[in-house]
Amino acid sequence: MWVLCAILLAAVITPWLYQSGKWLAAIGETREMPALIESLARSCGRAKIDRYYDRALLLSAVLLLPFLRLRIRGLRAVSHAGPDRRKHYPKSSITLQIVIGCVLAGGLLWGMGMLLETVGAYTTKPDPPQAGRIISKVVIPAIAAPLVEEWLFRGILLGLWLRFAKPLAACIGSSLVFAIMHFLEPGPGAAIADPTHPLAGFQLVGKILNHFTDPLFFSTEFAVLFGVGCILAWARVRTGALWFSIGLHAGWVAAFKGFNLLHVAVEDHPLRPWGIGSGLSSGLVPMLALVVTAGVCHFVMLWFPDEKSAAHHGDHADV
Repeated sequence: MWVLCAILLAAVITPWLYQSGKWLAAIGETREMPALIESLARSCGRAKIDRYYDRALLLSAVLLLPFLRLRIRGLRAVSHAGPDRRKHYPKSSITLQIVIGCVLAGGLLWGMGMLLETVGAYTTKPDPPQAGRIISKVVIPAIAAPLVEEWLFRGILLGLWLRFAKPLAACIGSSLVFAIMHFLEPGPGAAIADPTHPLAGFQLVGKILNHFTDPLFFSTEFAVLFGVGCILAWARVRTGALWFSIGLHAGWVAAFKGFNLLHVAVEDHPLRPWGIGSGLSSGLVPMLALVVTAGVCHFVMLWFPDEKSAAHHGDHADV
C-alpha cells in the first residue's frame, strides 16, 4: 500500500515539479545565480518528465514513511515475528566491512566486465575521461547512492518490515520494492505529449506499467536488480547493521559507472540481449556474477566481530 500510494502521489506531484524545474531553468538563463543553483537550473532544463517523476517518487516515499510506520505498528500487535536485532560494531570493524564490501562487489563485477571485454562483448572507448568527469559520474554516485538508498531501503523499510515479518519474507518484499522503485520509468520510445498537463504523471505511470510486460526487461534488468536487493537485504540481516551493505552497494555502483565510462557495448555480439544488456547491470551473465558474490559474502560475513565479541577477545587477551 505504501508503494502504491507513493506512486500515485508522485503522479500528482510530477507535472507541478516539472513546471517548477523549467521555470528555474528559464530564470537561470537570464539571471546571475550562485554556482550551485545555476548547476541545478541547468540540470532542470535538460531533464525530461521521467526524471522529474523519479525525484517526485523519492520525495513521496519519504513523505509517506510515517504512515508506513503506523501501519507496521498495527501489524506488530498481531504478529509473532521476532524483533529486528541491531548490532553495534567497533569503528575498526565498521571500516573493514565497508572496505571489504566495496572491494568484493566492485572487484567481482569489474572482473566480469574484463572477461566480457576479452570475448568481444565490450570495447574500450578511444578517449579516456577527464578527472572531473570521473568524480561526477563515478565517485559521487558511489558515495551518495549507497548512503541514501541503504538508509531508506535496508535501514528504514527493511527494518520496519522485520518487525512484523520473518527475515526471508522481509528481504524478498523489500527487494521487490527496491527493484520496482529503480525501474519506474517508461520504456524506450515512450513520450508524454504535454508534460505540464495535470494528468501527465498518470499517463507516465501507464507507460511505466506497460514496460513491465516486456519479458526481456523483466528477465534480465529487473531480475538482476532484484538479486542485488536480496543480497543487500541479506547482508543487513546477517550483520545486523548497514555497513557491509553500504560497502557492497558502493562497489557495485563504482564498478558499473566506471566500466561504462571507459567501455562501450558491442551491439551485435552473440551474448546480447539475453546474456548481457546495455551495461553490466542487466543480463544472465551479471546474474551469475551476483551468485558468485553472494557465495563469497556468506563466508566473509562470518569474520566481522561486533562489540560483544571484540570485548570477549579483549578479556582473554588481558588474562
